Amino acid sequence: MLSTADIARTGEGDIAGALSRVTGLSVVGNGFVYVRGLGDRYSLALLNGSQLPSPEPLRRSIPLDIFPTSVLASALVQKSYSVNYPGEFGGGVINLTTRAVPDKPFLSINVSGSGDTETTGLLGYTYYGSPTDWTGFDNGTRSTPAPLAAALSSGNLIVEGQNFTRRQIQDINASLVNARTTVVQRNGDIPANFAIDVNGGFARDIGDVRIGIIAAAGLSNTWRTRDATQQFSGGFVNGELTPTVDFRAVLTDNRIVANGLLGVGAEFGENRIRWTNLYIRDTIKQTRLARGTDAEGFDGTTPIIDQNTRWFERQLIDTQLVSEFKFDDFGLDFRGSYANSQRESPYERTFRYLFDSNVGDFVNNLGQAGSARVSFSDLNENAYSAGVDLSYKLPTATPITLTAGYAFNDNRRNSVRRDFRFLSADGALPSTVAQERPDYLLSDYNIYTYNILLQETSGQSGAAAYDAGLRVHAGYGQIVASVLPGVSVNIGVRYENGRQFVTPLELSGRPSTSVAQTTIKKEYWLPAGTVTWNLAEDMQFRVNASKTLARPQFRELAFQVYQDPEGDRLFFGNPFLVDTELKNVEARYEWYFGRDQRLTLGGFFKRIDNPIETFAFRSTGQLQTSFANAPSADLYGGEVEVQKYVPLDNIFSGDFFASRRLLLNANYTYTKSKLRVSEGDRITFADGTQFDARDFFRDGAPLTGQSDHLVNFQIGLDNKERVSQQTILVNYASKRVTNRGPAGTPQQPDIVEEPGVRLDFVAREEADFLGKVVEIKFEVRNILGTRFQEFQTAGDRRIDINTYDLGTSFSLGAGVRF
Repeated sequence: MLSTADIARTGEGDIAGALSRVTGLSVVGNGFVYVRGLGDRYSLALLNGSQLPSPEPLRRSIPLDIFPTSVLASALVQKSYSVNYPGEFGGGVINLTTRAVPDKPFLSINVSGSGDTETTGLLGYTYYGSPTDWTGFDNGTRSTPAPLAAALSSGNLIVEGQNFTRRQIQDINASLVNARTTVVQRNGDIPANFAIDVNGGFARDIGDVRIGIIAAAGLSNTWRTRDATQQFSGGFVNGELTPTVDFRAVLTDNRIVANGLLGVGAEFGENRIRWTNLYIRDTIKQTRLARGTDAEGFDGTTPIIDQNTRWFERQLIDTQLVSEFKFDDFGLDFRGSYANSQRESPYERTFRYLFDSNVGDFVNNLGQAGSARVSFSDLNENAYSAGVDLSYKLPTATPITLTAGYAFNDNRRNSVRRDFRFLSADGALPSTVAQERPDYLLSDYNIYTYNILLQETSGQSGAAAYDAGLRVHAGYGQIVASVLPGVSVNIGVRYENGRQFVTPLELSGRPSTSVAQTTIKKEYWLPAGTVTWNLAEDMQFRVNASKTLARPQFRELAFQVYQDPEGDRLFFGNPFLVDTELKNVEARYEWYFGRDQRLTLGGFFKRIDNPIETFAFRSTGQLQTSFANAPSADLYGGEVEVQKYVPLDNIFSGDFFASRRLLLNANYTYTKSKLRVSEGDRITFADGTQFDARDFFRDGAPLTGQSDHLVNFQIGLDNKERVSQQTILVNYASKRVTNRGPAGTPQQPDIVEEPGVRLDFVAREEADFLGKVVEIKFEVRNILGTRFQEFQTAGDRRIDINTYDLGTSFSLGAGVRF
């Protein structure tokens, strides 16, 4: 378990960063936690014991980097399954617990500023958007204009013809916000980052009941520029892998995260009631400018400029009520929650200009030489959950506790994406018009003068909309008993009845007849057993065996295109995916040889049937990603962790060392996975076509997302009397596959990511200022300047799919507590 003190030592502002220091855990992308190399779909995140819907459309799991550490009291990581947890437990569970009744009234204010050597004060690209973008909230500029909104609600494809006249299409086109969402601007001095959070609480005794209120609010505004090499290969030429698309892309992200928490708690005796309300809004404003060549869609020598402006809003609102009651030998717990998550992405704009040697300039005639597109997408999900747990301690000489429980979860999602392209109805535009910048090119004058039309392309690569749902009824029974002196067992079984569906929709709202629907109705009996042998008061050995599952995520099933702002890549789902089933065995030795000091050793094995794997493929000059079930896989490995404190007053003399101790913490996880693919194994592609599984998956290849080696090391000084900590942190993750290589003859190599070594330094120090205790925090991250690298290799040839410098970041913050 990570306590408040453990989280503070890492210096991380969000819980995802703090968890990356835990044995066997790694964090990928925007805060998705991988346990023992398994992808985020195999990790279960709970808030106060209840599941949360994700505001991230590609995943059902929630990105943990949107949880600031200031609102959390602890984070429990459990890698061994027990039946009181949901059955979707592939690698482990992360249970985040919010602060409840405070011990005493408090108010703290924390501010910080930061920057990095690749972004701050340097060149980047931005666009105007709206004047309130810096808050993460649009002022209405990006709201759907009335003519377009009316056309969208008609249920008809927006094209010139039977349902819409040319004049109506032009009016819709002219109603779109133009310059504010299209004009890319050079910014030679990208601002520094800032963050502020305020949290406080108080408690009061009313008779025998202690009532507490805690509240927190925060806002962060960060910038990141990535100067990336983005290539992909069309296959082997004369035995060598050669890039057919080769771009240098500069992306600038402005990310704004606002969060708020309000909790009310009551304690009386051993009984507790907690009502927690959480709000998180995470917005990314992204500008991309790229130049390169494309041999897939063009001749491979003509210079091309691509421009993208995007706005991604993610929002989560959650309210939950949790109660814990004790009645002598009985325990009764209730929990219920409602959550809503949303994602909106209006005005995803794309422009492509090609160099015309005849005019000596880049042109876009909205046809063969250049293109312009815009997309609007909206996702909404509601999640309801409830549960009850009843425990009874038998009045026997040998301690025996019986526990039973029931849980219910119901998630419902609706997602819509409408895609459009602009085209000139009269053929190629005059060269003087085609040379114009994007907002002039799509000006009202040009729209009506040169008959520039808006043509809807929604559904060309799947469904424009879908409804999805997952309803699970579960019950479990569990026995915890001491069977021998020093030996206890925890044995139980969980029953889950789940129904999951994804229904593609026509524009009219009716179920689609051209895209496959998904319905997965399955029942599971999921047993789990743990035997714990207390070898001594400070030493134990534990063995666990269990069966668990992992259901496909909605976006993995939905045959709808999605743009990932982190990987700068298009995704779409596969409606033919099935559930993944896992059989797990684990053994673990733990020795607590002193306070906060430990040595742990562990080994684990998993047999995985139908694991869901990501694979890449080429389409219309772009690299895209989809999903398929591999036949099976095995995963095994081991881990070791040691934490030791060394008092320094026994080694060195002087006042400085009198109250200080040295912290040494190191953990290492070795994980090996192998896909099992045999002759005759088949997979089903998203369009229903079946292929030989060996065209996509290699026998013996590792699972996607799995690193063979994970290393975390901390060395630091700690003052035992006040806050004064200086810590060096080292993190290493070896290569991991992000996508199976594109199919072909022969199949291309897998796409891999190389996280490498990260070296950080964090210092925390207390100081008196105007009679108040102020905590100052200084951080230096990625001191070695490790790059982000995603690539393919074949022999001596390397294709950089997405590679860029991360730079070194510096942060200075201060907090005062009243």
